[in-house]
Amino acid sequence: MLVVAAHPDDIDFGAAGTVATWTDAGIEVGYLLVTRGDAGGFDDTPREQMPALREAEQRAAAAVVGVTQIEFLDGYADGMLSPTISLRREIARAIRRWRPQRVLTNSPLRRWERIAGPSHPDHLAVGEATTCAIYPDARNPFAFPELLREEGLEPWVVSEVWYHGGPSPDHPVDITRAWPRKLAALAAHTSQTAHEDIESRLRPLLEQNARAAGLPEGSLAEAFTVLPTA
Repeated sequence: MLVVAAHPDDIDFGAAGTVATWTDAGIEVGYLLVTRGDAGGFDDTPREQMPALREAEQRAAAAVVGVTQIEFLDGYADGMLSPTISLRREIARAIRRWRPQRVLTNSPLRRWERIAGPSHPDHLAVGEATTCAIYPDARNPFAFPELLREEGLEPWVVSEVWYHGGPSPDHPVDITRAWPRKLAALAAHTSQTAHEDIESRLRPLLEQNARAAGLPEGSLAEAFTVLPTA
């Protein structure tokens, strides 16, 4: 599986519990981060220190849920993303190199009832660019022909895409057992989470997902939109 996200911490807010269930099952998971979150933070940490700090936080968070393969793109600034041809090429390159069966990414659809968080423009941009990279870019030998000609990256068809953060998710994943690791992964993002009670913020949302899925009382669930792409 390949997870593509705009910022460090996006994966852990939206899908760390699910990722933990995958790695527990022996599934190989890799992360591709488009930015290093240079516009993040809630204190007076010097801006020039933020990219390295947040990269380290993401690597620590990934380790909590069993992910060790992490890549960051260069040249993309937090808060300034668009689904450009350049970004599509970078993600298509990663897909052809990783050859994942499944890609999980930010939803490209805005949620009008939650304009903050899931509807961050960077999230929408990465969701759109990743969708375009899945189809048609990664599978089409004539899209970005230099990837095949110069880098030997053969076309690759992703079987399905999972979106987190979008409207009306229809695929719940029970993360009750993985909840402590999700919290630990989020705690690793100290620059983003140390100022608030993350458990109190997230638990009601995850309980609501579980109730909607008909899971037993006390369960917690992450929810996604899952689409076949083959």
